[in-house]
Amino acid sequence: MTIARHIGFLTESYACESFVETTALPLRLRFLLDTNVLIPLQDTYQVLTSSLANFIRLANIGGHQLLYHPATVADFRRDPDEARRTRNLQRLNQYSQLDNPAPCPWNKADTSDNDACDNEILYALECDAVHALVTEDRGIHAKARILGQRDRVYTIQMAEDWLRRLHEPRQVVLPNIEDVPLHSLTPMLSTSFFNSLRDGYVEFDRWFREKAREDRRAWIYRDDEGQLAALCIYDVQIDEPINDAQARLSGNALKLCTFKVGETVRGRKIGELFLKAAFRFATERACENIFTHTDADEHDYLVRLLEDFGFVENGTYGKDTVLVKAHPRLAPEAPRLTTFEYARRYFPHYQHGPEIQKFIVPIQPQYHDTLLPDYHPHQSRLFGVENSAGNAIKLAYLCHAQSNSLRPGDLLLFYRTVDEMALTSIGVVENFTTSQNSAAIASLVSRRTVYSREDIEKMAAKPTKVILFRLLEHLPRQVSYAQLQQGCGVAGPIQSIRKIQHDQFTRILTAAGR
Repeated sequence: MTIARHIGFLTESYACESFVETTALPLRLRFLLDTNVLIPLQDTYQVLTSSLANFIRLANIGGHQLLYHPATVADFRRDPDEARRTRNLQRLNQYSQLDNPAPCPWNKADTSDNDACDNEILYALECDAVHALVTEDRGIHAKARILGQRDRVYTIQMAEDWLRRLHEPRQVVLPNIEDVPLHSLTPMLSTSFFNSLRDGYVEFDRWFREKAREDRRAWIYRDDEGQLAALCIYDVQIDEPINDAQARLSGNALKLCTFKVGETVRGRKIGELFLKAAFRFATERACENIFTHTDADEHDYLVRLLEDFGFVENGTYGKDTVLVKAHPRLAPEAPRLTTFEYARRYFPHYQHGPEIQKFIVPIQPQYHDTLLPDYHPHQSRLFGVENSAGNAIKLAYLCHAQSNSLRPGDLLLFYRTVDEMALTSIGVVENFTTSQNSAAIASLVSRRTVYSREDIEKMAAKPTKVILFRLLEHLPRQVSYAQLQQGCGVAGPIQSIRKIQHDQFTRILTAAGR
């Protein structure tokens, strides 16, 4: 039987062509550190944040390389503080300089010094001089998104989270999202968590208390110490104007009124879990649209997250950008969209016509629990007894299956082996590749994996299939092995990824109550 590994994941822009490495390589990552990461490391008078200190510790434990770009030297030399400039330049010797990077062709005569430095650093990433760039510069993150490199540019907290998942997987716990009345949070209103919200809206406390009296609700996440670390206040509105042009959304619309993920828990995909909760809630309440107002300049991270899940701009509301996601009750016609883009734009709807390939993917129970922890065959509500929203939407599947015919937009039907022996869930392929390079695999699955470095290296001893996909749904009813054989025309044992025909898929949906 094929032994498969299954992990969670967040990535976007890797090519879908397959490639095979002939030699398994030890998992050694190369991180390029931007100036704003190096400065606190250089300054002995500055207390390091816990995330930065732990990132450095884990990088040392794993033998990963921490590098700086020659352009950083020029950046330090522009510091008008002579003593600090000298100190920083001297201490750069603690780290290795990126050797002979290719000159950046993007820089012109009128490019500013700061932009030129940023461009040089990003061009090194473009040339694959390193696996990832670590920076707190939001401008660089924005440029990386335009250049298609967004998933290789990390904040300090995200980079630390990646290495924790590689080296301390047993300490990584899936977040629990709670649905609570706003008034239960009123005692916390004076805590520092709400400071940034008050900075953006001076009347925030008054607004919060007013909405608490109206029994407004919120999804929240508490950190390891039980403190409030993320918040999404929501409300269902009917025929309300959403922007300065007085545009209105037809029918019920779910408004995400306040959306904040604290910096200390960034990278744990909590924002994605909030969206998963929003999508399910909107489906249950027949909300045709989901929308929010946000300061795009101040909250670039949130805007990127929302756009990745199908939100599009719809005017402005004061200084805020209005972002709207269509969430139609009936599947819309959109013949010009690719199968994957359709699922991204109109989730939970997805295309499944005869032209789309479908595959059954067998998963052993322990790996099914890791990949799909929120699957409960007798529990259809969003929040179970433990108030867990489960895993995120964007996931990954690693295996040594022989199949090479997968392509973006194909549908995956996950089959739980051994105990339940039944189909449980459906996903859509985002990208597919094959690699025997452990560092390349770790980079692909970096933002959601709870696999250890040793597990990835073991998998990479042979060419490994990396299937990047988005979870579409858990089936209303399991489809058992007996049903597959007797009513769906799927004969023989299910031991590896296998393609099925459209008529078999249609019968499976019927058996599942879809």
